[in-house]
Amino acid sequence: MKIITIVGARPQFIKAAAISREIEKYSDIEEIIVHTGQHYDKNMSEIFFEEMKIPRPKYNLGINSLSHGAMTGRMLEKIEEIILDEKPDFVVVFGDTNSTLAGALAAKKLHVKIAHVEAGLRSLNMKMPEEVNRILTDRISDILFCPTDKAVENLNSEGFRNFETRIVKSGDVMQDTAMFYSKFAKKPEFEISEKYILATIHRAENTDVPERLKSIFSAFKEISKTIDIVLPLHPRTKKIIENLGLKTHGIKIVDPVSYLEVVYLLKNANLVMTDSGGVQKEAFFFQKPCVTLRDETEWVELIENGYNLIVGANSQKIISASLEMLNKEIDYSRNLYGGGTAAEKIVKELLK
Repeated sequence: MKIITIVGARPQFIKAAAISREIEKYSDIEEIIVHTGQHYDKNMSEIFFEEMKIPRPKYNLGINSLSHGAMTGRMLEKIEEIILDEKPDFVVVFGDTNSTLAGALAAKKLHVKIAHVEAGLRSLNMKMPEEVNRILTDRISDILFCPTDKAVENLNSEGFRNFETRIVKSGDVMQDTAMFYSKFAKKPEFEISEKYILATIHRAENTDVPERLKSIFSAFKEISKTIDIVLPLHPRTKKIIENLGLKTHGIKIVDPVSYLEVVYLLKNANLVMTDSGGVQKEAFFFQKPCVTLRDETEWVELIENGYNLIVGANSQKIISASLEMLNKEIDYSRNLYGGGTAAEKIVKELLK
């Protein structure tokens, strides 16, 4: 069996690592990794393959820094060429990026089977490009690997039982990866306080809306008076902050860090504040309370079970939620994401 795996963003590298480790157990499976280049930065791309000891991409398309339409179109064109050359049995796509949709579209047009890992998630916000990508990818995929019961429920409520597709509750491959690499956590070179909050911001709904970004940083500045905030920041977002003249005194802004450094920061943080879907789950995997800087989340089970609070970009809500979660006693014994066996289930299903 030959499988093409499409990756292009940090969370996809993390998910692909779990699948690649499992595939290595089977001599009759050939995996070809295609890196679209959607998120390209040494610390956010190349270093993942170095640190995580997963196969280097056979193809690196280098497609980035374009509009959604231009980026998706160019990826579609290049991935189509690769599929025609390699003739895979399956194309595996992850999550909800432009790379995900382009890989799925290319495969579907060429009648190659598609496996969508992390299928069935819904934020119910169609203004999010990620929501559009995941819905369209689900609809044309042959196997839908759902990380949670809610994801399966979403697909069933949308009528997917009537389509020619297979729905599998696999669990979440990000938990597989978090559990495996936890023991390899790497302390960053910069100084870190004994107590701190790990924060991440990258979504356009925050970074590209000055009012929201100002409100978030106003809250960060207030919170940092009582506990340090460590904020790895992409150069693009850092430039936006500088252009807006936002005050960052007391906030430890650092360059993007490697995955193993992220694991260290997550394991040792007192609280996580993020607008990332993946980081919300990683906070849970490492038993850390989370405050989400979005107006909704696809990971509703984290909200329902009290592991996460949704605050949007409201400064006062961010401040009060951080105080609440820092002082909250939380039971992390619930198994929400499969317990680390997702990759095994996925590869066995592909072999069927």
